[in-house]
Amino acid sequence: MKKTGFLFVVIVALCLVVAGCNGRTAERPDQPVELTVSAAVSLRDVLVEIQKNYQVNHSNIKINFNFGGSGSLQKQIEEGAPVDIFISAAGKQVDDLEKKNLIKKETRKNLAENQLVLIIPRNSSLQLENFEDLRKSEVKQFAMGVPESVPAGQYAQQTLKKLNLYHIVQPKAVLAKDVRTVLTYVETGNVEAGIVYKTDAATNDKVKIIAAAPAGTHDPIVYPMVILRDAKQVKAAEAFIDYLSSLESKVVFEKYGFIVNK
Repeated sequence: MKKTGFLFVVIVALCLVVAGCNGRTAERPDQPVELTVSAAVSLRDVLVEIQKNYQVNHSNIKINFNFGGSGSLQKQIEEGAPVDIFISAAGKQVDDLEKKNLIKKETRKNLAENQLVLIIPRNSSLQLENFEDLRKSEVKQFAMGVPESVPAGQYAQQTLKKLNLYHIVQPKAVLAKDVRTVLTYVETGNVEAGIVYKTDAATNDKVKIIAAAPAGTHDPIVYPMVILRDAKQVKAAEAFIDYLSSLESKVVFEKYGFIVNK
């Protein structure tokens, strides 16, 4: 009797353990997860489309995007904003976060590249052909990002300095908080020209591209992505980063004019 009773207790206990394990395994795939991604605003259109594609097979993952200027996003992270993934429009912001031990540096990966272009309103009658034409008296104002906090502004400043134009045209510069604001200033005609990424201009029918920044006039425009040290959803973040690097996502990036790293 004693042996029979003991075996019964053991079998019941094992069944409970197995049932419990099976229950957790069954629940895990459907458990809702919220992933917070802070990304350069120039990635808004492409990331929103990729998000829709991703969630077809990952309906339990809710991706919350926080778009803005890379410098502003960096500052938010430094001040403790809860972020899982950061995608910058330049390496500097990620470098600065690494120095403060705020990222998982082994997860850092370059996602895509872009180009810098000069644009004017689509209906403009100005005869501009290149960056040097910003010196013309007809150009009263042009817009660019704040060089200290907006990567597009930093690249624009580098180009203008390399072309020996910056000290001449700086008084005409209207500085914007991010590249999409520059685009808005141009499309509304509030300025005669602007310096933005090619991908922003290519999807906007209210502006036209005049010229690309000459090769070698600015640092390579690279978008690094990284998981934050205090990320709450590390597994989900790793999976989404892998998807961003997939062939399926590459097709979307190229659709929007980005150059995808091999």
